[in-house]
Amino acid sequence: MIFRTAILAVSATFAMMTANASGALAAGTLRIGMTASDIPLTTGQTDQGGEGQRFMGYTVYNSLIEWDLTSADKPSSLIPSLAVSWDVDATDKTKWVFKLRDGVKFHDGSAFDANAVVWNLDKILKQDAPQFDKRQSAQGKSRIPAVASYKVIDPLTVEITTKTPDATLPYQISWILISSPTNWEAQNKSWDAVAQKPSGTGPWKMESGFTPRERVELTPNKDYWDKKRVPQLDKLILIPLPEPNTRVAALRSGQVDWIEAPAPDSVSSLKDAGFKIITNSYPHNWTWHFSRVEGSPWNDIRVRKAANLAVDRDGLNELLGGLSIPAQGYLPPGHQWFGNPTFKLSYNVEEAKKLMAEAGFGPDKPITTKVIISSSGSGQMLPLQMNEYIQQTLAEIGIKIEYEVADWNTVINIWRAGAKDPSAKGATAINYSYFIQDPFTALIRQSQCNLAPPNGTNWGYYCDPEMDALFDKVRTTFDAAEQDKVLQQIHEKYVNEALFLMVTHDVNPRAMTGKIKGFVQAQNWFQDFSTISMDP
Repeated sequence: MIFRTAILAVSATFAMMTANASGALAAGTLRIGMTASDIPLTTGQTDQGGEGQRFMGYTVYNSLIEWDLTSADKPSSLIPSLAVSWDVDATDKTKWVFKLRDGVKFHDGSAFDANAVVWNLDKILKQDAPQFDKRQSAQGKSRIPAVASYKVIDPLTVEITTKTPDATLPYQISWILISSPTNWEAQNKSWDAVAQKPSGTGPWKMESGFTPRERVELTPNKDYWDKKRVPQLDKLILIPLPEPNTRVAALRSGQVDWIEAPAPDSVSSLKDAGFKIITNSYPHNWTWHFSRVEGSPWNDIRVRKAANLAVDRDGLNELLGGLSIPAQGYLPPGHQWFGNPTFKLSYNVEEAKKLMAEAGFGPDKPITTKVIISSSGSGQMLPLQMNEYIQQTLAEIGIKIEYEVADWNTVINIWRAGAKDPSAKGATAINYSYFIQDPFTALIRQSQCNLAPPNGTNWGYYCDPEMDALFDKVRTTFDAAEQDKVLQQIHEKYVNEALFLMVTHDVNPRAMTGKIKGFVQAQNWFQDFSTISMDP
C-alpha cells in the first residue's frame, strides 16, 4: 500500500520568508534554503545531522582537526585547524599529543587554549561537570568512543588517551567543536542563553540570535585566525525549508539565492531559467539499517539478500533525474575500500522470489514489517518518494512495508536510541543516509558489538566477532595502505552478507542563482562558504 504523509505547510513558510525578506538586503547577502526543518543547535555540537555541522558547525566553530575543502577534483583529507599537529606516541599507541594553534581568540575575545579543549570534552563526556550539556553530549559522545581520558600538558598542548590503540582518533576528533568557556560563564552558565549568543572561533559569528524553524543570520568574523578564510560576504542567512518543491519555489521567486537538494523534476527548468545546478561525488550512501534483534525478519540472510535484489536502482535513478549513483555496495563503486565482493546488487526479482521462498515467504505469504523514514533531511535526498518506490518493489517479492514517518531530527534521535528503544515503535529498519568519509564513521560505528546503544550508534544491535576482529585490526594498523586492505575486507563482508539495504549514493545537488561566485563544491559533506561572493 502506498503511504501518505503530511508535509509542512508551504503557505506558512512563504509568509515567514516574505516578511523577513521585505527589508533591503546587504549587498553581499547569501540566503540558503536548507533541507532541515529547524535551525541546527547553535551551542557547539550541532544536531540536524551532517547539514547541521555544515551550516552551524564549521561556520561558527572550529575543531582541532578539519577537512580540506579547497578542491572539487579530489576527495578531502584531514588538515590542521585549532591543532597545528597531532602525533601518536611511538611506544604507547594509546597516547596522542595535540599541539594547539597560538593566538586564536573566541568571538567574545577570550583566548583559546588547552584548558578550553579539556572544558569542551568535559561538556560532552563528564556528566558531573558544571558545563555538561545533555543535548550536546547526545550529538558528540558517540562521535568519540575511543577517548578514555585527556589532560592539559601545557597551555598549547593536550594529551588524549584512547581505550585501546586507535588509528581512527583524528577522524573522531574532527567532529568535536570548541565553544567558549568564558561565554558560557558570561551567559549565567546557561546553555539556553548561549544558544542565542554563541561564541566559537570560526569564520562566521551569530550576533543577533535566531528564530526557530524560520531563520538565522551569520556575519563575518573579521578577526578570524585564518586570514585566507575571512568571509567575503556581508551576511549568510540560513532558512529551514524541508520540502523540496517549497525550496524550488523559493529560489524561483527570489526569496533565497541557493537551495540544497532541488526536486529532480525541476532541474531542467531551473537550468533553462538561468540557475546553476552544481553536483559532485561525495562520501554518502542511502540505506536501510536493519534491526538484528530477536524476531526481526532481517536476521535471515536470504531475506536481506532478496530485498537487495528487489530494488530497481536504475529505475530509482530515473526518478531522481539522474542525480544519484546506483549502489553496487555499501560504499560507492571505485572507492578505495570497495574490494571485490561476490554478492552483486543486480535487479533480479526472480532470484529474490527464490530466496524468499527458501526462507518460507513470498507474495502469498508476505513478511509485514515497519520501517522508520524521514520527511526530509541532510543526505536523505527525496525520502518520501524514494521510499514509496521501494515499498512498491519489495511488495512484489512478499515484503510488505509500513512506514513510520518523522522529521529528520526525530529520526536521528531514534537512530541513536536503537532498535530496542520504545521510540522505534517496533520498527525493524530505519532509513538513514550515512557519512562515509572515514573508517570509523563509515563502517565501525554502525556495526561494532560494543557500540550498540547507549554506547554508540549500532542501531540494529548487529554483533559478529569476526567483524569486530577486523575493526580491531583497522585501529591497530597505522600504515594507511595496509589499513585500506583491512577496510576492503570489511566492505566485502558488508556486501556479501547484505548487512544493509544498499540503495544509492547522492551527488549532492545544489541550485543557485548566477550571482553567486567563488563557490567550490568539495567532495565532502561539508563546504566552505568563506570563498563566496555575490554580484550586485
